Amino acid sequence: MSTDRKKKNVRPNSVKTFKAPPKGKGKRSAKSAAARRPKRVSKPSVRISFLGGLNEIGKNITLIECEGDIILVDCGMAFPDGDMLGVDLVIPDFTYIEQNYEKVRGIILTHGHEDHIGGLPYLLSRVNIPIYGTPLTLGLVGNKLKEHSLFNKTQMMMVNSGETIKLGCMEVKFIHVNHSIPDAVAFAIKTPAGTLIHTGDFKIDCTPISGETIDLSSFARAGDEGVLALLAESTNAERPGYTRTEQLVSDSLNMLFNKAERYRIIIATFASNVNRVQQIINCAAKYGRKVAFSGRSMVNYMDVAKKLGYLELPDNILIDLDMLDKYPPEQIVLVTTGSQGEPMSALSRMAYSDHRKVMVGEGDFIIISANPIPGNEKTVGNVVDELLKRGCKVIYESMYDVHVSGHACQEELKLIHRLVRPKYFIPVHGEQKHLRKHAELAEFLGMDKKNIFIGDVGSTIEINEEYMKPLAPVPAGKVFVDGLGVGDVGSIVLRDRKHLGQDGLIIIVASLDVYDGHVISGPDIVSRGFVYVRESEGLLDEVRKLALDILEDCADKNIHEWGIIKNRIKDEVAKLIAQRTRRAPMILPILQEV
Repeated sequence: MSTDRKKKNVRPNSVKTFKAPPKGKGKRSAKSAAARRPKRVSKPSVRISFLGGLNEIGKNITLIECEGDIILVDCGMAFPDGDMLGVDLVIPDFTYIEQNYEKVRGIILTHGHEDHIGGLPYLLSRVNIPIYGTPLTLGLVGNKLKEHSLFNKTQMMMVNSGETIKLGCMEVKFIHVNHSIPDAVAFAIKTPAGTLIHTGDFKIDCTPISGETIDLSSFARAGDEGVLALLAESTNAERPGYTRTEQLVSDSLNMLFNKAERYRIIIATFASNVNRVQQIINCAAKYGRKVAFSGRSMVNYMDVAKKLGYLELPDNILIDLDMLDKYPPEQIVLVTTGSQGEPMSALSRMAYSDHRKVMVGEGDFIIISANPIPGNEKTVGNVVDELLKRGCKVIYESMYDVHVSGHACQEELKLIHRLVRPKYFIPVHGEQKHLRKHAELAEFLGMDKKNIFIGDVGSTIEINEEYMKPLAPVPAGKVFVDGLGVGDVGSIVLRDRKHLGQDGLIIIVASLDVYDGHVISGPDIVSRGFVYVRESEGLLDEVRKLALDILEDCADKNIHEWGIIKNRIKDEVAKLIAQRTRRAPMILPILQEV
């Protein structure tokens, strides 16, 4: 705490000048003097709000507030679930940030994965907040901002690991950690309330492919000085032991390259896994192969990594995708996106013969160098099946050591807890099972259960030296991005899309007399996704006759309120269809007056 801040926390009137007690009255006067001394002023509180990243994978964003200053940790996105039909991305709800925009001093970024930076363009299109990150992270952010025409409007401040910045009343030290992308950092955030440690995504790798090992000494130093609260990632909290080193992947790739000497090699991995791509390039150089990149995100990530010096390319090893036919297959390595089976990814399009430049078949040796994200197992399996049908040899994670996690397992999490020795603990970055397992781990290490907080999206916690208590939730949730639309697709639209996808649609069109409401033409019946019209003419005739009877009955009874008429048609037609087919299509009456 600074000297100035200490002065602010002490009331001037409470400071007295000490005088020596008169003779013979030493005891009494000493007690009076002690009573007049200023009381110890307790430290203020810090509030932490979670706008994403709890009880979910991705969409990580945390808000830290102290004495009127706010900083944001990360601003990520998530991929849509299977029931989010037509949705491209899921981003956090930024309402609370917009409401408190004047207090926000900056956004600090742990690393360059989409689940930590993917929401930035959507936030920065609403509010202008400076961004602080390491060189590679800012390089990747810059590319995203250019796509959204925000690059020249945004202040990006480069910070190297080991450096400290000041944001309002808080100081943030960037601590180097190992992860599956270079330039990842944790944060030691010194607030007037005490020090917070946010680990970001990390693992402890003693033999990293690039860069230094994790800076454990900074964690230990913070622990020695005193840590108020630890916010630690929980993705692998269920896994015992240690996360395996990236060097295992290098050994496996060497073995597979040797095995595939007569094949064209295609490797699918995360575009952001720069270290993995570097390993692939090293193997390609060793075995005399050229390397090409496929997939828009892969090309963009590698371009940034190459410009910033995070990707070392031997001379003349890189070729354009259009040059594949100029070389024999056994001299090619194609690095592509699609390790998660995404429908529009390069590998998926290859599997379904929909790629414009790459056709796969019996001469291809395909390696999927990534674990399926929970929920993606089926789509990845489908892509593998299609590749196998085309005669490709397919290697995936469960067969060989072609992938290791970038997240800490239980023994690594224990080590961080022991080094930091926090008073309070908040598990972050994970689903409920991950958060609870991490909380159990903290209890096993001796932490009191009352000092552990398991939150949800929107949760706010107030932390002080004396207590930790939950506050009223802040506005938070999921905002859907569909094409150029942001937030215009909600639960009602998704419900309708699901309804259409499951049961189809029946449209009933009729023209009514403007004077008496009787039918002039129609009703015509249009079916989409419900039944094949030519084979169900009898059923559609019944629907037509029922709709006509309802319209004529309403006209006879002088009912001209369209809402009432449409609801009668929907209800009666729905009953008829349910009796005949046991289905419940969406029914859409369209009426016009003539």
